[in-house]
Amino acid sequence: MPKEIPKCKKFTGYKPCYSDHNCWEDGCKDNIPIGTKILIINLDAMGDVLMTTAQLPLLKKKFPESTIFWITSPIASPLLFNNPLIDKVFSCKVESISILQNIKFDYVLNVDKSLISCSILNSAKAENKLGFGLNEDGKIIPVNKGAFYNYSLGMDDNLKFRINKKTGQEYLAETFELDFEKHDYIFEFTNEEKEFIDNYKKEIGITQNDLVVGFNTGCSNLYPNKKMTIEQHQYLIEKLLENKKYKILLLGGPEDTERNEQIYSKFNDEIINTPTNLGVRRGACFEDLTDVIITGDSFGMHLGIALKKYIIVWFGVSCWAEIELYNRGVKLFDENLECSPCWKKECPYDLECIKNIDLNIMLDEVDKYFEDVKPTM
Repeated sequence: MPKEIPKCKKFTGYKPCYSDHNCWEDGCKDNIPIGTKILIINLDAMGDVLMTTAQLPLLKKKFPESTIFWITSPIASPLLFNNPLIDKVFSCKVESISILQNIKFDYVLNVDKSLISCSILNSAKAENKLGFGLNEDGKIIPVNKGAFYNYSLGMDDNLKFRINKKTGQEYLAETFELDFEKHDYIFEFTNEEKEFIDNYKKEIGITQNDLVVGFNTGCSNLYPNKKMTIEQHQYLIEKLLENKKYKILLLGGPEDTERNEQIYSKFNDEIINTPTNLGVRRGACFEDLTDVIITGDSFGMHLGIALKKYIIVWFGVSCWAEIELYNRGVKLFDENLECSPCWKKECPYDLECIKNIDLNIMLDEVDKYFEDVKPTM
């Protein structure tokens, strides 16, 4: 006669949790209750995935005994690896969706206003669905009252660009009907990665007393106008090098390789051009070498926030009010520029929001940080 299947996080039904114990026959040796089963759907930009991790402590506070599943894009999956509050990460593939459709969840939370994410929410088995789904006409809709404000931000440019003062974390907590408290992003290095960071520091000659400034030079190809020009980056680096006290690192992903090489060519061995093609986890290791990161509103910015770096960030295309820097940085934007923010992929106004960036303020902020927070040894 079949035994009762254990409702334990460790039990798989494929092999024993312990080689000397049969949980099916004898009951769990080390029972960790599944509790409330929660599925998070977040397939959009990698920076958004990192930002959503700030909701995990709120979920755990509301549901202390719970199991959290997360489905995301294959490129973002590594960002959730080693996260202590996530039990299972699925990459968005046909086989993953098929598996998730066979699990009965208590809650399904969809972050994204996208057709694929909304369709996953619709097809999931769950007593409670929060966020966004599809109606019978295939239109994206809010599926709970808490999602109405978030939904309105997408429908009303004046609300999103001019009126809204809530951060992304605030209105996402509202969407998921959680009591908002400010929590950091959650990103955890493995022991191997910590060892890599220490070894790479030795390789490039960075010591504990060095003052290290990193430049996230690029951004997603989806919104190319988030980045400064090569000449602007070179001006900033040239001025910082004049102080002869800063070490400069270039940071970025595969899409930034050529751009970083162009910037580096003016300085060569005076600065450090970190690899751009070793994946997001190694990219995080390189960002962790810095004290200060100069960046646009990009994945690199979100990664710097997750690593608790001091962020000097400029905004033009995107909405500065939605970004939480946790009192570890400064936002630069021109609130008198009528066309900014706009979220446009092409600019009809000759990129005034980028050309008007006050580079000298950036330089002053770097000096101020090291004078006030990390005095020169």
